[in-house]
Amino acid sequence: MAEAMRNRDEPAIVAVGLTKSFPGVRAVDGLSFAVSSGEIFGLVGPDGAGKTTTLRMLAGIMTANAGDALVAGCDVMRDPEGAKHALSYMPQRFGLYDDLTVDENIRFYADLFGVGRAERQTRSSELLRAAGMGEFRGRMAGRLSGGMKQKLGLVCALIHRPKVILLDEPTTGVDPVSRRDFWRILYELVAEGVTILTSTAYLDEAERCHRVALVHQGRLLFCDTPARLKAQLGRDVLSVTSTEPRRVRSRLEGALGISSLALTGDGVHVVVDDAVRRIPELEARLRNAGVHYDAVQQTTPTIEDLFVDAVAGGAARHG
Repeated sequence: MAEAMRNRDEPAIVAVGLTKSFPGVRAVDGLSFAVSSGEIFGLVGPDGAGKTTTLRMLAGIMTANAGDALVAGCDVMRDPEGAKHALSYMPQRFGLYDDLTVDENIRFYADLFGVGRAERQTRSSELLRAAGMGEFRGRMAGRLSGGMKQKLGLVCALIHRPKVILLDEPTTGVDPVSRRDFWRILYELVAEGVTILTSTAYLDEAERCHRVALVHQGRLLFCDTPARLKAQLGRDVLSVTSTEPRRVRSRLEGALGISSLALTGDGVHVVVDDAVRRIPELEARLRNAGVHYDAVQQTTPTIEDLFVDAVAGGAARHG
């Protein structure tokens, strides 16, 4: 399998049938996808979907029960050490040292990867400037905000100029401004030819990726560009704006034509078979139940609508 994969035009990452089981659970179940060079590819799904396990297998720090994987042309299943200088893996809890300064943390990781002093100084200056952290070089890592720690972790992960970066939910718990800055840095890296595989539980972040793999319980549901994913829903989406979203969802559950419902910030998204037909029916159902709502109207599908509907069984199919 590995030789056949090498003979093709090699993407930066290829996973074929990756499978990993733990006692009582199959965390990753035959997962297959490919990531093109210079692409931001999102592995998107809720907690327990198998995202971290997948990244750890691709990074060569966890052995798969079955399947094959190439990262930057290296067979990580058979030669995990060979891939380590071509990739960088940033886990959810990156190993920064709180009692070292920003510069000292960078120097530590540069030494681990055999980066010389002159290269380290040039590269760290570039990365810290891109991260907006140039003035914090002397600050102890333990005194940085959560968002700044994540950006420092990314700087450390990039110090040896890897071809591929594996990021495990890098923006979880990060404030909105730092989250935006983090994605700006990722786009700049892609412009330099770096390939990025990032996992996230935030479905809105899928919109920022070039392509997305939606995973649930270790299995691939869909894999495509964000625009094509939303077009795959094949149903209409209604937005019910209300100050009582939980009552709205409760009253609409089980209504004809509905395949899934999901709470949103200002109401409920409802996936239906026919918007024109179902809007008056749902309005009547809410009025008769005495549930307040402001409007029921058709809206543009989101990736979250697709995912929720697929998990509910309304549209699940493998991509």
